[in-house]
Amino acid sequence: MGERTQYTPGTFSWADLNTTDQDAAKTFYGALLGWELTDTPAGEGVVYSMAAIGGRWVGAISPQPQQQRDAGAPPAWNSYVTVEDVDAAATRAQELGATVHAPPFDVMQAGRMAVVQDPQGAWFLLWQAKDHIGAGLVNAPGALVWNELGSPDPDASAKFYGDLLGWTTTPMEGADPPYLVIQNAAGHSNGGIRPPAPPGTPPFWLVYFATGDIEASLAEVSKLGGTVLVAATDIGIAKIAVVTDPQGAVFALYDGALDD
Repeated sequence: MGERTQYTPGTFSWADLNTTDQDAAKTFYGALLGWELTDTPAGEGVVYSMAAIGGRWVGAISPQPQQQRDAGAPPAWNSYVTVEDVDAAATRAQELGATVHAPPFDVMQAGRMAVVQDPQGAWFLLWQAKDHIGAGLVNAPGALVWNELGSPDPDASAKFYGDLLGWTTTPMEGADPPYLVIQNAAGHSNGGIRPPAPPGTPPFWLVYFATGDIEASLAEVSKLGGTVLVAATDIGIAKIAVVTDPQGAVFALYDGALDD
């Protein structure tokens, strides 16, 4: 299992869900991924539902902000990247052509964050840890295992994130369509970049959660009211699938080899 006590800057470290029905989402993900959920106060009448497996944090579920609902944005998973200095990273992101929609702000004693939209249009979050490093468990059933960007210009995206976060990318041999594997500054695989699928899909970061039995998980998704968008697909090293939860948030499942 991939237990974590810290993250190298430039590494995906957390994912949380903004949803229109927090209680229903808690039921869905608790049953599907085996999450144990704990509600933490996060403002007047608002709770942030922290998910754990075996006592280690793996993600969270929160209410969708009203401005997103008013704009008609669907429920969505958010991908967080650890940085050493969120203020400097947000400034650099702007210099590289990104839009900082929420300038750096403190999340109590947990950490400091900013909300950014990259030059191609995908949203991501910068995270500077204080008391909360992010996920204490990754690369295990029910936990975050991969983050993947669908971009209309993968090469431009690779350059942006490389300049911002120190990533390098390596083309996956024989991949059709082309697929770039991301390495962080420590040289560890840290996600991927590909063209949008299906074509025309708006740019976004897709989060993957690991499962030990993808067919059983897909049956559970349907039983719990979710939708299978892409059935289990063999990619050689694993089987993957893309689904939505009952509120419409898109995520992926991964059944294959897991790094420590």
